[in-house]
Amino acid sequence: MELAELVQSASEGDQAAWNALVERFNGLLWATARAHRLSPSDSAEVVQTTWLRLVEHLDRIRDRDRLGAWLATTARRECLRLIRHGSREFAASDLAELDGRSETPVGTAILFAERDEALWRAFSALGERCQALLRLLIADEPPSYEEISAALGMPIGAIGPTRQRCLERLRRDPSLADLSLGSGEAR
Repeated sequence: MELAELVQSASEGDQAAWNALVERFNGLLWATARAHRLSPSDSAEVVQTTWLRLVEHLDRIRDRDRLGAWLATTARRECLRLIRHGSREFAASDLAELDGRSETPVGTAILFAERDEALWRAFSALGERCQALLRLLIADEPPSYEEISAALGMPIGAIGPTRQRCLERLRRDPSLADLSLGSGEAR
């Protein structure tokens, strides 16, 4: 079923159409929230609020084929709203992540932790624009360039070249020169 037809059916109360929309775009919303470096609970709030906004405005969506861009823009605005107001609560689910235990042998865990720390340090040295773009592009189901454009306010034609420049900066980071990436190879 085409996107415009799904939106129409969902606006008429078709639960299967609504489920198809959620399945198709939920990854985009999560990627947009992660691109803004929100906590898991704040990301969940953004995703939930974005779906609520769609329910509120579903009958008013003019260009139904661009629903992904509408959702990405709405999620970005919700992220910025949440950041502006600041997180005032610490969710119990965030505590559960801190208690994660691993079955990985200690030596291996230390090597992975060092590798991950170096990689995240290099990633953090990138500019905000690069970080946000790369977070969206590594999503489980990467959004389309149109959706990325809407989520980041970046022209579609700039996404590919910007991605290349960001990855090249990451590759050139001196702290990653001798980094083992898990396959036994030095980078």
